[in-house]
Amino acid sequence: MLLKDFIPATDVQEFVQLYRIVHLHFKNNDPVPVKAYPPRPEQCLAFYPYDTETVEYKNNGKRVKNIPVVLYGQFNEVTHRLIGHNFLVFQIIFKPGAIYRLTGIPSSLLTNEYMDAENVFSIELREVNEKLYYATDYSAMLEIANIFIRKLISSQKKPHLLIDNACLLLLNSDQGMTLSQLSKEACLSAKQLERKFKERTGVNPKLYQRIIRFDKAFRLKNSHPEFDWLRIAVDCGYYDYQHLVKEYKDFTGMSPIAFHEVENNAPERKFGLSEGYYS
Repeated sequence: MLLKDFIPATDVQEFVQLYRIVHLHFKNNDPVPVKAYPPRPEQCLAFYPYDTETVEYKNNGKRVKNIPVVLYGQFNEVTHRLIGHNFLVFQIIFKPGAIYRLTGIPSSLLTNEYMDAENVFSIELREVNEKLYYATDYSAMLEIANIFIRKLISSQKKPHLLIDNACLLLLNSDQGMTLSQLSKEACLSAKQLERKFKERTGVNPKLYQRIIRFDKAFRLKNSHPEFDWLRIAVDCGYYDYQHLVKEYKDFTGMSPIAFHEVENNAPERKFGLSEGYYS
């Protein structure tokens, strides 16, 4: 069983942040728990060469299922995901702005969307998914992905701009950045920054920064369950524990303690794995 991040080939790192493989196999008579999938600062192309998954939106009950290759944009709400007994997902996690540059489609149109990737990319996706199915090992899967991304890059629709640097800086900043700092980095007015930032990430800079901080807290707690919640809050840049509680309730509808009780029953937990900081 595997839950692991992989570094992409050097020549595709301008667009791809990481590859993530999750491979879980349940016995046929074993029940598979539902995964509560929280918001995270990611836009992703996900291949399901074996069993697909069923996704239900927590806020409106919408259900999507049986899609072999999924494109999903920036989420700011929880989805519930039910996987099959023989489950493998190969995720291509793009850098901020990469999907916009590759497709020309504003990321604001993809926010909270879990959609058939063939609506955006070519039917070649089916061939890539089939190659992943027949791959002999994980290393072969990584090379299949690298080759596919190189083809996408060769026909990219939008050029790299300073705003792309600003989006990436915000993602990687330990302390966060002010709108003024981002505007200066992108050489844009505050109004232009917000429009172009949303075009590339799907949300405005303030919400994106909140999701980054929430995701950091979520993963830190998973990696260090012995840390108390006040330490998690302070280490992740919240004013205090109540500030952290408010963010959890805004993004998940639950308190930190309640949501992590749900997280402790996620499918990967059955195999001693968790969505912490892993490599």
